[in-house]
Amino acid sequence: MQSNETAGRDLLSRMLLVTDEDGQFMSEMEISNNIIGLLVASYETTSTAVTFVLKHLAELPRIYNEVYREMMAIAKTKGPNDLLSWEDIEKMKYSWNVARESLRVTPPAQEAFRESVTDFTYAGFTIPKGWKTFWTVHTTHKNPKYFPDPEKFDPSRFEGSGPAPYTFVPFGGGPRMCPAKEYARLEVLAFMYNVVRSFKLEKLIPDEKTVIHSSPVPVKGLPVCLQPHGN
Repeated sequence: MQSNETAGRDLLSRMLLVTDEDGQFMSEMEISNNIIGLLVASYETTSTAVTFVLKHLAELPRIYNEVYREMMAIAKTKGPNDLLSWEDIEKMKYSWNVARESLRVTPPAQEAFRESVTDFTYAGFTIPKGWKTFWTVHTTHKNPKYFPDPEKFDPSRFEGSGPAPYTFVPFGGGPRMCPAKEYARLEVLAFMYNVVRSFKLEKLIPDEKTVIHSSPVPVKGLPVCLQPHGN
């Protein structure tokens, strides 16, 4: 039962009720496209991000051990039933550097189309206003000018002021930056905390390949052995 206070507060209800400047409601196609876009942007990207964080932690014991040390230092300050607080998330600086390096190496969103808003010249070529260009996050993240030895997994790239502006763009940049960036950070770090403090990780297919669909996907689904600490 909805009251006047709760009616229309969820996204679907708002899209069903909203009208444009001419008083027209959104069509079913417009609503379904928006819902699908929301599901892809909020679910697929985050699940891809945590998948490859797990992959890198399982492949790199030294990185895993540093994350484990940081997470356990936080866990020791909490009671057995205490939940993570925002202050705890803010302490996970090395773990977030690891997550960001994973996002750099394997960005969930691989490409985008962009439209120029004015005429400009780049590398001797004139790009007219309104020209649509294809751009890949993957190529930007592997630019050796900004990321020396770009194939190396190195969380220290994000220490201090980190990479130059607009060189690390898993969430986009400028006025169109992903509005859920901080929520994604919270979700990824909470996932890392709950997995790493409980389990050691071992990949069951060491040489498993990754394929690119709309997002990168491990061919076999990244089977991992979770070994409880102390066993």
